Amino acid sequence: MKKDYYELLGVNKGAAPDEIKGAYRRLALKYHPDKNQGDKAAEEKFKEINEAYEVLSDQQKRAQYDRFGHAGVGNGAHPGAGGGGTGAEYGDFSSMGDIFGDIFGDIFGGAGGNAQGRRGGRTRRGTDLRYDLELSLDDVFKGTEIPLEIPRHESCTACNGAGAKPGTSARTCPQCKGSGQVRYSQGFFSFNQTCPLCKGEGKVIDTPCPTCHGKGTLSSTNKITVRIPAGVDEGTSLRVSGAGDVAERGGTPGDLYVVIHLKKDPRFEREGDDLHTEASVSISMAALGGEMEVQTMEGKVKLKVPAGTQPNTVFRIRGEGFSRLGRKGRGDLLVKALIVVPKNLSEKQRAALRDFAQASGEISGTTDSGGIFKKVFG
Repeated sequence: MKKDYYELLGVNKGAAPDEIKGAYRRLALKYHPDKNQGDKAAEEKFKEINEAYEVLSDQQKRAQYDRFGHAGVGNGAHPGAGGGGTGAEYGDFSSMGDIFGDIFGDIFGGAGGNAQGRRGGRTRRGTDLRYDLELSLDDVFKGTEIPLEIPRHESCTACNGAGAKPGTSARTCPQCKGSGQVRYSQGFFSFNQTCPLCKGEGKVIDTPCPTCHGKGTLSSTNKITVRIPAGVDEGTSLRVSGAGDVAERGGTPGDLYVVIHLKKDPRFEREGDDLHTEASVSISMAALGGEMEVQTMEGKVKLKVPAGTQPNTVFRIRGEGFSRLGRKGRGDLLVKALIVVPKNLSEKQRAALRDFAQASGEISGTTDSGGIFKKVFG
């Protein structure tokens, strides 16, 4: 008697599709013929789990199996299941290609599930490149354009990127007949792999170009100008389409990714779209209040300091931060108040402060017996 499909995959009857797929993947890798050459038991197990997965991964077949058991999905299907059965011939798994391609990718398909790659020569794509660019806070605040020189591979001018010696041309690969794929069979199972002779291109070059040695590309320097939009932050990656390496012997060039890094700025620290800075506030202004100038990225603005301002108070100036990339508006400037204690006082200033301290009860009479006022001002 046939084994229960759920038991074969080691899942419960109510298992979700992803759970069934994961269980099948683990078992298929374990019992695959390539890993168990000559092991008939493993080969039989592999057939059974494939049969189970073909049914349980199909919603309609699974419903029939849950209702009628094996009779509902075999060639002699139960009449109440719609008649005629599924028509599947277990033992011939040629119809399982989509399942294997979805789960195993290159292991079985040889082209990463890309239908175009399986039907013809592989379409090449050049390598993506990365360039780390260090910019000042002013550059990313305003936005700018930066000229760059990027080392990369470009098409060989001698052979126009074909890779063949001028006056000659590539010929169709005799092994794969131009498809870029070859088919292998092992026991009951057949699968495609990239052609080892032409490396999936479908063509071979008998006489390589002497300039590029058949690669179709040469090392060069690409001079470009990159536009830096206002508001980009540390780690932002800007993609320049087609500015990467040119693919060997034709195909699509890769892209260039410019990664932004910010230099330290002595005036400001950035946090998202906001800027942080510090401003010195005199004791008298902190106590009495007043107005002072504060530096921003675009100049100076007036800041009102209320009476009784305490050390490390943070003032928020709206709209003086960075542009919000991809959105409207700007961040804010946050100003931390640093109360400045004077180091050198005139006699008049000292007398005034002693009067203040006496009025505040910090000292008594005309002499200071060594209290906190004397420790600070002498």
